[in-house]
Amino acid sequence: QVQLVESGGGLVQAGGSLRLSCAASGFTFSSYTMGWFRQAPGKEREFVAAISCTAGNTYYADSVKGRFTISSDNAKKTVFLQMNRLTTEEADVYYCTAMKNLRGLPCLYRPDTYDYWGQGTKVTVSS
Repeated sequence: QVQLVESGGGLVQAGGSLRLSCAASGFTFSSYTMGWFRQAPGKEREFVAAISCTAGNTYYADSVKGRFTISSDNAKKTVFLQMNRLTTEEADVYYCTAMKNLRGLPCLYRPDTYDYWGQGTKVTVSS
């Protein structure tokens, strides 16, 4: 049974940092591309970052480059998202996701191309 379990969300002040984790099970983690999306109420799910667990390549939305870092630990089947200098506009539910076959970079940005999703972890950023 596939599971993606996010943790690390919570309340942080604007300008602060949080580290999200996603523990994966039930599939061959090292063969997948793992990603993070976020979604605010009433808005579409938005790509944040992704990492190829095979090659280690990382990808970021322009809005988070230089502030967020995605990483993975293949032995622990866990992907992380270090978020620094958070803004109030980034207070969303953050979702961990996994894609088995990356068929071109544009697929990274489309939530419908991913195979598995976690339940999400809520990030609240206070002003």
